[in-house]
Amino acid sequence: MSSQPPSSIETEFTERYDREHARVCGDACPPGLLQRLAAWRDARLVRHALKVAGEPGLILDLACGSGRFWPVLAEHVNRVILASDHSPQMLDHARTHHPAALLKRVKTFPGSAFSIGLSANAVDCIFCLELFRHAPDTEVRLALLREFHRVSRDTVIVSVDARTPVEEEFRQAGFKVLNHREFLPGSKLWCVYVLRKRG
Repeated sequence: MSSQPPSSIETEFTERYDREHARVCGDACPPGLLQRLAAWRDARLVRHALKVAGEPGLILDLACGSGRFWPVLAEHVNRVILASDHSPQMLDHARTHHPAALLKRVKTFPGSAFSIGLSANAVDCIFCLELFRHAPDTEVRLALLREFHRVSRDTVIVSVDARTPVEEEFRQAGFKVLNHREFLPGSKLWCVYVLRKRG
């Protein structure tokens, strides 16, 4: 499979994520109440999405960053987690953020979400919460979705801004919507979608 150079979207996303992560790591104060509530809500949404997806056994966390969701993904004891990020440095850094027992369950590799270095139908589920939400237009989202359709055997979990009209794009890429939930009901912030390959 031909490899592609890093996309400008991934580069921009990685740089922004790196800056935000560096700020958080450098902040000596414990997270505030709103941050803790947001993290709690994120975890609930992810658990619900995984349940809707049938508790997939082999999952790929794309644009995984520091592995923020690895503890939740690993709650299912038999789940195997693959994790990929555009930035090898971020993957190295992620390994410093989690206990050894968790890291044994996660196999990391650098790569592009637009050209995933795995064969067709390689994983049960692709999990891409942050990068997909920053895809700026239909063309970019469809490119991601088509690659997700190639690599996932069954389901995909993504997040999008609540006002982004994506359901037709999901259909064009060969998915049907199993479920979607807003970060906060009625907030119009962002939604988590669980998709299943059609046919």
